Amino acid sequence: MRWVRFLHDGRARIGQVRGETVYADHERFELGSLRLLAPAQPTKIVCVGVNYRDHAAEMGRKIPERPVLFFKPPSALIGPEETIYIPASDRVDYEGEVALVIKERCKRVPASRAYEVIWGFTCFNDVTDRATQAWELNWVRAKGFDTSAALGPVLVSPDEVSEPLRIETRVNGQVRQRSDTGQLIFAIPQLIEEISSFMTLEPGDVIATGTPAGVGPLAPGDLVEVEIEGIGVLRNRVARAG
Repeated sequence: MRWVRFLHDGRARIGQVRGETVYADHERFELGSLRLLAPAQPTKIVCVGVNYRDHAAEMGRKIPERPVLFFKPPSALIGPEETIYIPASDRVDYEGEVALVIKERCKRVPASRAYEVIWGFTCFNDVTDRATQAWELNWVRAKGFDTSAALGPVLVSPDEVSEPLRIETRVNGQVRQRSDTGQLIFAIPQLIEEISSFMTLEPGDVIATGTPAGVGPLAPGDLVEVEIEGIGVLRNRVARAG
């Protein structure tokens, strides 16, 4: 199944997508006519750093023994076609990622049951103030600024996607990243097991699984796209924060 969150008559609604039609509460809408929102409302966004070997190499990082985790606040979240406002910094990077959304309250989920708690998969852009990250130990400023967590456009249930999920990031139409989840150091079931071993996950919570090699800078005016085969394309324009 496929779902979207969208704005209609001033309120957010959730609908099921069938072809080019969205069904919500006995109403139907043309998908192309809707203003889509981020497809989840998380209480937290849990991100995984250094989870592709090629990205670890380009960043000069060692392969971790356990997943490297950090948070983005819900206030950082934006949806498809919304603007990424980058701070005044020497370098702010895109990081295209596969994200998953949790469907039920859960804790201590074994890897063997991980897919039972996944509502769906979607695209994610972990926008990062790289210059700040270079000196900041906990990455709060570097990773948590407003509009630094782009999510969407749709949420697709695990039974409708084929793994490994193939991901591509483009800036102004030029391919910058291309990989798949078969290259993850810590696979999706391992991530859910690790994170839920010490933290309760709530419905709508987002886990971003990490970015492959090819990260690079964004500039005002850029169009950045993260595409996952079978899911769709997350598009966002870039502007300078005021």
